Amino acid sequence: MIDVRDLRFRYGDGGFELVVPRLVIAAGRKVALIGPSGSGKTTLVHLVAGIRKPLGGRIVADGFDVVAAGERQRRQFRAARLGLVFQEFELLEYLTVRENILLPHYLSGAAWRLPAVRREADALAASVGLGDKVGRHPTTLSQGERQRVAIARALVTSPRLILADEPTGNLDPDATAAVLRLLLDEVERRGATLVMVTHNHGLLGAFDQVIAMEDVVRGGSA
Repeated sequence: MIDVRDLRFRYGDGGFELVVPRLVIAAGRKVALIGPSGSGKTTLVHLVAGIRKPLGGRIVADGFDVVAAGERQRRQFRAARLGLVFQEFELLEYLTVRENILLPHYLSGAAWRLPAVRREADALAASVGLGDKVGRHPTTLSQGERQRVAIARALVTSPRLILADEPTGNLDPDATAAVLRLLLDEVERRGATLVMVTHNHGLLGAFDQVIAMEDVVRGGSA
């Protein structure tokens, strides 16, 4: 599902460099990615998603060659084939819950106009407990509800790979437990692969596999 080889990345100021000789994550796994702040967890997720481009190496995600692709192809890949969940939710405040869930379809083509696609968005909203709030805007929702919208958005294109960057980092313990359970249940139900960055070691027992950044940058394979 994810195959990283000889990956090299450096920020423009030269203050941070990430080198990953080899990382393999099999399809269908639920993986937690851990490590101290500044170890490169978010950077690695952004590289796999094609948000950032490395200096060299190879990244293949769900059969897509991220490094060889052009910017337009990478945007299309993120919109149509990859589910992304962020700590800061990244919802558009001027869109309703339904419209935020449909956003990947807006970005990838005209499929959002299809009645079946809109019904799927409403069904996802209902599955995350927001069926009665599809017409509301994010500013009227709690933190936990906003993250549930973000999870529904990540699932709306039925991606086989979901990348989540500290999706519970801004939530209280009760909301954290509910959001994590929801995310894991939806991933399991769909047979998708999940890679989730977390600092919360209390959550690790819920995952199939835990990958530590210090092992990745030393060349460990998972």
